[in-house]
Amino acid sequence: MVKQTISRAVKEVVDGDLSIQDSLQYRYGNISAIARLIAPKVEVSINHKVNMESLVTSIKRIRGEYKAPPAEVSRVISGSTINVRTDIAKISVENTKRSLETVRKMLTENQDEFIQVSESISAITLIIDQRMLEKVTTPFKGQVILEKEINLAAIIINSPETIAKTPGCLTAFYNQVSRRHVNIEDTVSCYTDTIIVVKMKDVGQAFAALTDLISEARKKFQKSRS
Repeated sequence: MVKQTISRAVKEVVDGDLSIQDSLQYRYGNISAIARLIAPKVEVSINHKVNMESLVTSIKRIRGEYKAPPAEVSRVISGSTINVRTDIAKISVENTKRSLETVRKMLTENQDEFIQVSESISAITLIIDQRMLEKVTTPFKGQVILEKEINLAAIIINSPETIAKTPGCLTAFYNQVSRRHVNIEDTVSCYTDTIIVVKMKDVGQAFAALTDLISEARKKFQKSRS
């Protein structure tokens, strides 16, 4: 039970420190040194002294969760660019024949607007400019609106065409955002674009996280070419 508590505490401390995550990801961190560094925080978390050997074991156990992306994934990431749209809203409605027809009509009539649609078995979700919210919501009057949220931002990642045949790219983007403890409100993947929706208050952190990921991938390829 104690070991499990220590492991959980170590994971929480490492998840909150990007520099340690990077040192584990790129394998330049000394495990013993990291253990000594995080020991005080772990001891506060578990409320008792911790054996250094147990800390080292726990760090080794979670090290695999912070793997550097494979070369083919890094190549796609290095060729990606990011744009941000603020003041975004999200609306989800029941997936019915009527709502599908409403969405199709809406897309036809608003081809120049920012509208992203994703469909599941039970729901249809629209990501839109917030100024369009009333215009988009009105046609669904009388239908079941499952969710409506405002004050969001959309981070649009445009990647090379090879992303379609390179497994692991989307996971790399999502993990990078999650490691900053930013909740992904919604996401849409369409051809070479990956759209990650977050709250407005989190967009700075999410943008910085993805920019860091792309910058590191570019540095890696610059070194490999030199």
